[in-house]
Amino acid sequence: MTGIINFETFLLTGILLNITPGNNTVFILTKSIGQGRKAGIISAFGVVTGSMVHTILAAFGLSLIIAKSLLLFNTIKYAGAAYLLYIGYRMMTDKIQLNPNTQPVAGSVNYWKIYRGGIITNILNPKIALFFMAFLPQFIDPALKNATLPFLALGATFVTTGTIWCMILVTFASALFARLKENKKSSAYINKICGLTLIGLGIQVALTNRK
Repeated sequence: MTGIINFETFLLTGILLNITPGNNTVFILTKSIGQGRKAGIISAFGVVTGSMVHTILAAFGLSLIIAKSLLLFNTIKYAGAAYLLYIGYRMMTDKIQLNPNTQPVAGSVNYWKIYRGGIITNILNPKIALFFMAFLPQFIDPALKNATLPFLALGATFVTTGTIWCMILVTFASALFARLKENKKSSAYINKICGLTLIGLGIQVALTNRK
């Protein structure tokens, strides 16, 4: 592939990195377990969209600005942490419980909001921007004058393998959702547990540094 070196190594490493648990994994799992398969799929596509944005930013060198600016890094970091704390709180205080004997009311789940949440959660994670800037260049020919297209190609490959993994996560998590909702006692606590997990994730993001 023009301008790309050691593509097979990149592909294998990218797959291993995708399956390593992180912020995106937690977000997708909480949505899948707390709100079902469709919510999980929508959240995964939101995360994927965010990754595409990071790919474009890295390709045009904009992520480098985040890497070098402590103020910008911290602004994005705290905005992302605040958002995770907010949606975690909303899930914990949501009074809607799962009922295996009824179908979800039309409009009861805001899928656009879930999709938007996936995008924001991903974009407002400065560590991902730094990852793209540090990881992708290792597989681009250093003699290449214009690395934009190889950046985009590698980013697209990483996003594709990530999408596949996200769908696997959704499948297993939504199966767990189907089992949990049959237990009235556990169904009352699903959203609260998922919300608490997101709050913990928000705190973790807030404590993140650039190293």
